[in-house]
Amino acid sequence: MLLKNKKILISGLANKYSIAAGIASAMHREGAELAFTYQNERLLKNLEPIAEKMNSKILIECDVSCDTSIATSFNELNKYWPDFDGFVHSIGFAPAEQLEGNFVDVTTREGFQIAHDISSYSFTAMAKAAKPMLNEGSALLTLTYLGSNKTVPNYNVMGLAKASLEANTRFLAASMGRDNIRVNAISAGPIKTLAASGVKNFRKMLSEHSKIAPLGRTVTTDEVGNVAAFLCSDYASGVTGEITYVDAGFNIAAMPIDAYE
Repeated sequence: MLLKNKKILISGLANKYSIAAGIASAMHREGAELAFTYQNERLLKNLEPIAEKMNSKILIECDVSCDTSIATSFNELNKYWPDFDGFVHSIGFAPAEQLEGNFVDVTTREGFQIAHDISSYSFTAMAKAAKPMLNEGSALLTLTYLGSNKTVPNYNVMGLAKASLEANTRFLAASMGRDNIRVNAISAGPIKTLAASGVKNFRKMLSEHSKIAPLGRTVTTDEVGNVAAFLCSDYASGVTGEITYVDAGFNIAAMPIDAYE
């Protein structure tokens, strides 16, 4: 098993449809011992049955918009795990009104700040808090999207926040590499999740993705989870600072290969 004897924290699992749920399932299958953070009591209700299936009883509240909450959550984790082997950061947010309409018209200073704080800075904040507890050879992983470097209708300020997150991944990889801690990101194709539901016309995005992607389809949370398990395992010990696409090849295609047939 890829992750036997590994202890990994999962953050950002909102419900059974979350990408983080697919990642947790794959990591559990590969032998990892898991812990979870949740933002509030409402999301805890969704998380509890999932964690139970993963044989995890470590559920810790953490609001990544608050440094005190982050510090408290890792202090709580320390009671169960004095040391551990990495975490998954599956967290992103922008106010709903920022994700509909013409970018220059709808983007506000507050919306811009919130998107970057929650979607990008929180990865750095968690890494900083976790660092004293991380074993040598640990791996950190975050989730990004193609909107970081290509324009996507209605994705707007989240595209900028994901670009920040990808740069964050590289700088963290350089910063933590001297301690033999790896930092990577997965750029997943569009998947029906709670977060994605906030983007206007998301169903149309899924349809267009399937038309253009070389594999002729979207991807599943299980497929993302399998790659996540590999990247957090010792089999990927030489991989850091990378953005790995799990999107059925969509990122390589300018148009369908049979467009002129």
